[in-house]
Amino acid sequence: MQKKIVVMNFSNVYKEESFYKDADTEWIDCSGISGTDCFCDGEAAVEICRKIKNVSPHGLHFIDSGNYHYVSRFFTDKIREKFTLVVFDHHPDMQPPLFDQILTCGDWVKSVLDTNPNVDRVVLVGTSDGLIANIPAEYSSRLVCFPESKLSDRQAWQEFYNMHLAHPIYISVDKDVLSPADDTTNWDQGTTRLPQLKRLLVTLLRHNSLIGVDICGECNYSIRGILDRNVQENDHVNTELLRIVSSAED
Repeated sequence: MQKKIVVMNFSNVYKEESFYKDADTEWIDCSGISGTDCFCDGEAAVEICRKIKNVSPHGLHFIDSGNYHYVSRFFTDKIREKFTLVVFDHHPDMQPPLFDQILTCGDWVKSVLDTNPNVDRVVLVGTSDGLIANIPAEYSSRLVCFPESKLSDRQAWQEFYNMHLAHPIYISVDKDVLSPADDTTNWDQGTTRLPQLKRLLVTLLRHNSLIGVDICGECNYSIRGILDRNVQENDHVNTELLRIVSSAED
């Protein structure tokens, strides 16, 4: 992967953090684009894609709060080989679209499966067992899950990895998969502890065909309501995730 990290600024929350300041960073300012918060309308999608036109899907991308997780689709649209999309998320992001031609943070995984011919399958990791049960059966041949309830079973994870992760992989992490004891996000959260997430990520980062990684899940509360404690949590988790990704590149 490329060693430069990409920081996408939608809400200005990253200006409160410091994890990226000693890294080789490309800052992409999307804060002036309207129609992006949770929902991405057609004009916003065109503008975002224009801004990342020359940004490779290879490497590490930080994409702001979970409200903007749909940006992962724009990066995966750039991949020109068969690949597996691995998503760490408390939610499956497989909701039926509310409006035609509008991408949202809640339906972007479904959109990837429906539109990207290079996606061999989607792997959901750490997703709520209850929410997994609501995924339409028609996607069962292309979407597999390693649910929240199995995260502590190391043998089950190794068997799952061997069975489902043969193709090149792109990893997308929404930090709402984490317990509120480790980080605070804008959304309801899972029970995964940070050491668990790091352990699972390390196995994936050692994959011999890793394409890229993106990370979202900042707690922005529209910035005005964000607490210093939330900023410190977000910054600490991002620092840890940046460290293990960088270590895997060495």
